[in-house]
Amino acid sequence: MLLISVSYGEFAPNEENNGFIYAKVFGGFEKIRSSICDLVTISRLLNATLVIPEIQESLRSKGISYKFKSFSYLYNEEQFIASLARDVIIVKSLPENLKAARKRNEFPTFKPKVSTSPNYYIQEVLPKLKRTQVIGLILTDGGCLQSILPPSMSELQRLRCRVAFHALQFRPEIEILGRLMVERLRAWGQPFLAYHPGLVRETLAYHGCAELFQDVHTELIQYRRAQMIRQGIVNEELSVDSHLRRDNGSCPLMPEEVGILLRAMGYPPKTIIYLAGSETFGGHRVLIPLRAMFSNLVDRTSLCSQKEFSDLIGPETSLPQDLFQPPPAKSEKQLKEEWNKAGPRPRPLSPPPDRPIYLHEKEGWYGWITESDTEPSPSAMDLRNQAHRLLWDALDYIVSVEADAFFPGFHNDGSKWPDFASLVMGQRLYESAASRTYRPDRKLLAELFNITRENMYHPKHNWTVSVKEHLNRSLDENGFIRQSLFSKPVSFLSHPLPECSCRTSSATVPNELKGKDGRFLYGGEDECPKWIQRGQEAGSLELAGGKTDESESSDYDELPESDDGDSKNGTTLVFDRDEEWDPND
Repeated sequence: MLLISVSYGEFAPNEENNGFIYAKVFGGFEKIRSSICDLVTISRLLNATLVIPEIQESLRSKGISYKFKSFSYLYNEEQFIASLARDVIIVKSLPENLKAARKRNEFPTFKPKVSTSPNYYIQEVLPKLKRTQVIGLILTDGGCLQSILPPSMSELQRLRCRVAFHALQFRPEIEILGRLMVERLRAWGQPFLAYHPGLVRETLAYHGCAELFQDVHTELIQYRRAQMIRQGIVNEELSVDSHLRRDNGSCPLMPEEVGILLRAMGYPPKTIIYLAGSETFGGHRVLIPLRAMFSNLVDRTSLCSQKEFSDLIGPETSLPQDLFQPPPAKSEKQLKEEWNKAGPRPRPLSPPPDRPIYLHEKEGWYGWITESDTEPSPSAMDLRNQAHRLLWDALDYIVSVEADAFFPGFHNDGSKWPDFASLVMGQRLYESAASRTYRPDRKLLAELFNITRENMYHPKHNWTVSVKEHLNRSLDENGFIRQSLFSKPVSFLSHPLPECSCRTSSATVPNELKGKDGRFLYGGEDECPKWIQRGQEAGSLELAGGKTDESESSDYDELPESDDGDSKNGTTLVFDRDEEWDPND
């Protein structure tokens, strides 16, 4: 049995520390969550006081609710500080005598990469921290500390888990609405599956997956890829073969492909599928095939009312509406002047009048691409919507962690950035290693799809068997090993074992497996402290005693009633049902 190991060790905080660390965190939900975990770890490594990180996605947004500041817009500040009191000293702001010096840029700032070594902080950052008492960190990559740390720093890895899975609690309004969404899904009386497509413009541009889309979406991906090439993020050609990238596993599984995989696994058409993610690039059009296969495809807008969303966002100041203005009509005098300047006669007939420009063609984030080669700066409403996406991702995170099954469309994409699906998979593994979390190999699945690409909706029986074998293997220790091998070097929180777990003395010790670098890929958990084992034994005895009393007071044997709505264990009742797949469904 896996349990959480809690110890404080040699890195415990000291009142007489080396100074303050403040940080600006850029990026979306997954980058923010991963960066905060690294910041706490670095603060403890350097024996420094951490100032509550500044989440730039909410700071830059104009007119968000006055009730929340940067960090508190998403997370519970008081819970964060109290939970880590024995690990790191955390304050809400710099002392007054240091705030003015920060405004004058008197303190050194660093922009560490996501793969920065602990030695860099000890050798380069710590001396400046001791000299100036304050340093600043600017995080843009979704982290600032390498994922794999030396065995001597295993306690710092445990601290990462305490931050991610215990200290980083969403503010109460988000928690309440997220739990309410889970209750509404379970009220349908059957298990539900959460699916995160991972169709994000940034990662699609990074990998060159533009040709998998059509029209304006292809142009938008290519435009962003050109930007990334100029910024040095991508060191490749602008135009690449997207289909070859998909065959290499570098592009996401499209919703249509995921639907076919789930049908091959035996999921009935009435399976409840929760669509997670605040951004699904390609819009509703890419979801049409999946919705045709599974009619119970829902998202947060299907489960919550507009009033509930408004209460979550809080009161916001009104922004001036950016109303669309069609081009002004030309006067008769202007038309005559253009005719006279058109050149020598005889002239051909004038072209027919332009078709009318509709509002939906100019409204939204894509309207600029038909008229300009440069993407405009985000408007005040765009910045506000970016802040709102943090809330939508938080709700989806709660539902995805609690789901009876989780299927990622694009996890461990190789971009070196943390992704939403991997964080969900890591927390599900931490809370319950037996939870049904698929870990598909996109390269292998691309090979299978290429076999039946011309007949995807009527695959042969052996193709269906191959899909079942692969996805079922991804649920067991084979999936664990693959996740540890490929995801953990990029994001520790995607696979926090064995550092953040322990094993009771009565549990069966698995066959341990080590990688080439000597770290454990499977097994290797330490034995739990005695106080944890005593607590487990006491709980088991109390549970057994309760069952005995109940059985003695009963005069007859009752048949057990299924209660699928309140337990993840009920998943097997529907999900393991091997129904015949009728391609005409």
